[in-house]
Amino acid sequence: MRWLFTFLFCLTTASAWAQIDQTTGKCAVQILNVKAAASSVDGKKPDDPTQWESVELPNDWNWHHSEQAESVWYRIEWRKDCRASVDEPVALLIRSIIIAGEVYINDHFLWRDEQLVEPLSRSWNTPRYWVLPDAWLNEDINTVWIRAVGIKGQTLGLGPVEIGDARALHQQYDDLWWRNRTLYVANIIVSGVIGILFFCIWFARRDQTAYGWYAFSSLFWVIFVANALATKPWPWPDSLTAARAGAIALMLCVACFCMFILRFGEQVLRYYERILWTFTGIFVVALLFTPQAYVGYIQISSLLVATVFFLFNCFQFPIYAWRTKQLEHLLLAACLVVLIVTILNDLMVVFELAPGRFTVMPYANIVITLSLSGILGLRHAHNVRRIERFNVELAESVDKARSELASTLEREYSLALSNTRLKDRLDIAHDLHDGLGGSLVHMMASIEQGNGPVNRPQVVSMLKLIRDDLRQTIDSNSSPSIKVPATPQEWIAPLRHRFTALFEELDICSDWIFPDEWLQSPSTLQCLALTRVVEEAITNVIKHSRAKNVTVILKQPATDELALVIEDDGVGFDVSAVQQANMSIGTRSMSTRVARVGGRLDITSTPGKTLLSVHMKIEA
Repeated sequence: MRWLFTFLFCLTTASAWAQIDQTTGKCAVQILNVKAAASSVDGKKPDDPTQWESVELPNDWNWHHSEQAESVWYRIEWRKDCRASVDEPVALLIRSIIIAGEVYINDHFLWRDEQLVEPLSRSWNTPRYWVLPDAWLNEDINTVWIRAVGIKGQTLGLGPVEIGDARALHQQYDDLWWRNRTLYVANIIVSGVIGILFFCIWFARRDQTAYGWYAFSSLFWVIFVANALATKPWPWPDSLTAARAGAIALMLCVACFCMFILRFGEQVLRYYERILWTFTGIFVVALLFTPQAYVGYIQISSLLVATVFFLFNCFQFPIYAWRTKQLEHLLLAACLVVLIVTILNDLMVVFELAPGRFTVMPYANIVITLSLSGILGLRHAHNVRRIERFNVELAESVDKARSELASTLEREYSLALSNTRLKDRLDIAHDLHDGLGGSLVHMMASIEQGNGPVNRPQVVSMLKLIRDDLRQTIDSNSSPSIKVPATPQEWIAPLRHRFTALFEELDICSDWIFPDEWLQSPSTLQCLALTRVVEEAITNVIKHSRAKNVTVILKQPATDELALVIEDDGVGFDVSAVQQANMSIGTRSMSTRVARVGGRLDITSTPGKTLLSVHMKIEA
């Protein structure tokens, strides 16, 4: 939007020029004629009177002449007509010299730019005011000589020149300075500060692309206006480069502003955006590499294309905002509508189709810039409030989830506690069944197979055996404190001693095959599990198998493997039927114990041979 003000800059100035009257104060300054001629090769005034031609100010010499010039002289002849008793000072006001120049009064040197050769200093946007010394003025006709210096292919000429009452012209000079420079400086400050602010917001939140496009639009606008306001050539090496840079900055400013409008409205017009950036890239490249003679045509073309893209956004977005009904969209649409109305008003003022002494775009530009910033601030505040509401909702959700989690954990803890208690009961039941139950079976078999009455020492021995089994059951619940026997022989010795005596009474032959050393010692839990398996398996042999031979074998096929095999030649049983009927507590107990320590229990049985085997990995 702001860039379009530049498009109207020269036109708006021309409007003001047309309304200046040379009759000021009590003196009337009569302009007799204004003539111009191209400078000689050395930059001096041409001597041939036929080279001078009458012109009207403002004048663009290169626009009216096919033969482009780099320097042109203007000769303004005038006469002061004051009342006899009046002696007022006369002032000279030059609105602009494009690009640089120098001024003489009746061949007296008055002023010149710092540099009249490349890189040129610039006076096109700077009004000049002087009070003319009376000693330099003639009684009759006076002549103002003004030389304008520029480059071929670019504007070269002179703006309106005012000669008259010093106080009146000084007031006009102040007004011109305000409109042509102060307003632009204020716009640079406002645009720069707001651009930096929104750039920081975009840098912190990259998803808010509207802030980023607005910041880049402001950046290129500041570059363009600063380049236009500059009176010194720095940092450009020559005037042509400065013109190229200004046109490129303007083109990029328009493209970024168009993207800002789209992203602010959350619009994605891929075809339009592709065309926008394609034309922008083409013109940027053209402005960089086009020869000097054709740069002016590229500048005009780029300005026209940028205007088309900009107007498209100005007309389509209000329609889109009317559909969405969102407050921020409607406010931005209102700013664009005001901008279009302001442009139309200024165009009518320029072409004298509407009353007015000057255009309002310079003032409206700052107001619209601040309004756009306010709209973006409103969007940011809305986002912040939305984030705050989300944080509140999130905190409430977290509290609710925390409460539900605490309730769930409490239920799970209660279930885990119940399961632990049930497991402890099952473990105790299994231990009593496998240990104490086996001892009771042993005692009952001894009494039943005995020939005479049980004497007192035998009863005491049986009670001690029950006591030992009960202690072992209690210790199994704190198994980590139990020390693993140093060798397999030491581990199996108590069981072997207990059951060998019983086997002898029952006339059962037993064979115990165990290695002398551990290749790798099993864990405490594994050792206890194997103990219970041996007790339960041999108890079952005594109770059910009617076997005559029992073999117990412990092997270590590998360093980290352990295998226990118990074989008998009894009547056997149907393993599948027993497991499906869930009839054997002992079998379930053995399977549970073995699985708990990472092992596997296998049972096969046929008449004359029952084989129970345990395979497990030794824990490191």
